[in-house]
Amino acid sequence: MTSAGPKINLAAVEVAVGAILKYIDEDSGREGLWRTPERVAEMYGELFSGVGTDPAAEIDAIFSDDVTHDPVLVADLPFYSMCEHHLLPFFGRASLVYVPDRHIAGISKIARALETTARRLQVQERLTGQLADAVMFRVKPLAVACRVEAEHLCMSMRGIQKPGHRVITTAIRQGPGGGENGATPAYTPSDLLGLLNNRG
Repeated sequence: MTSAGPKINLAAVEVAVGAILKYIDEDSGREGLWRTPERVAEMYGELFSGVGTDPAAEIDAIFSDDVTHDPVLVADLPFYSMCEHHLLPFFGRASLVYVPDRHIAGISKIARALETTARRLQVQERLTGQLADAVMFRVKPLAVACRVEAEHLCMSMRGIQKPGHRVITTAIRQGPGGGENGATPAYTPSDLLGLLNNRG
């Protein structure tokens, strides 16, 4: 995913970055900064390529043959996102488990949904919920739980300056009682969180 989202005006970003450089560096005209606005605009086009895209739309491979009600766990998917409060990155790993009802998803599509949620201005709590919601909407499982663990550079390199910290967020979603085919969930939210927290 490298193309810019539909809401990003890269030319305007380039102009804005040039203005910022002018005000933070007394020697903003030096050779090393000549193409910096262009490079930053291109980078933002990549980092924010999820803007305007529905994460659920990335889950476009759904299968219905031989589906059981056993949990499906996708663990330790790496991601990078950008904190909307300070425009600094936060990064880490996401894990997700769901209990199928009638469908299962292509595993790589869950990773793509994560990329779409991450490549926009974000907060970790919302990213976690958006990933769980995307799987809930497209796969319609009996239940889904998501766990995200990340380090935030806005806490590591500024402010309180605590490098190596970890922020952990979780999101749990449950389908309507009985599921689409009358199945009763055999796993409670606590069971799903246990699978995420004790997968090693």
